[in-house]
Amino acid sequence: MVRLLLVDDQELMRMGFRMVLDAQEDLTVIGEAADGAAGVALAKELKPDVVLMDVRMPVMDGVEATKQIVEAGDAKVLVMTTFDLDEYVLSALRGGASGFLLKDTPPTDLISAIRAVASGDSVVSPSITKRLLGRFLGSGGGQLRDAGVLDALTEREREVLVLIAGGMSNTEIAGKLFLSEATVKTHVGRILAKLDLRDRVQAVVLAYETGLVRPGDA
Repeated sequence: MVRLLLVDDQELMRMGFRMVLDAQEDLTVIGEAADGAAGVALAKELKPDVVLMDVRMPVMDGVEATKQIVEAGDAKVLVMTTFDLDEYVLSALRGGASGFLLKDTPPTDLISAIRAVASGDSVVSPSITKRLLGRFLGSGGGQLRDAGVLDALTEREREVLVLIAGGMSNTEIAGKLFLSEATVKTHVGRILAKLDLRDRVQAVVLAYETGLVRPGDA
């Protein structure tokens, strides 16, 4: 059973999510909060598996709440937003969110995303990440972080990181580079460890922020 915490300042939104999620045999909503601060407190108390987190809320926004919940190890966070280019989303992904969805996502996709996050996967489209970062970097390119952080990687690891940022799975990367899937998995693990990244979502963000991959790349 996947235990869920809903954090959203709109009661009707929480009610709608609860109706959809509690109808699933393997999902159960164990708590609700109307702002980020209350969400952090409830996550600490209830230890849910996944938190559905709004980003624009009073008292404490979803970005700071996400950071605190993830750093405390209290739950995985799936950010929900009304806008696919919400400026808060990139900050939430940097803060450790396992991904984000639009609030008008079809119920079946929402349920699948929650199950994926609960099992340790990330839910974010590389194409959406590209658009998000493109907005911050501007059409002229540029970077948000010092590319020197990539010096810790081998050439092969850089190559793998570029393909991760392109949205490729381990299986697809293995096929492209003529490697075994186990070898690719090892490379991915080393990339995350060397760059102190939590998951593939943060790896995609870092690849764009350092200019290793640019928003205009195919």
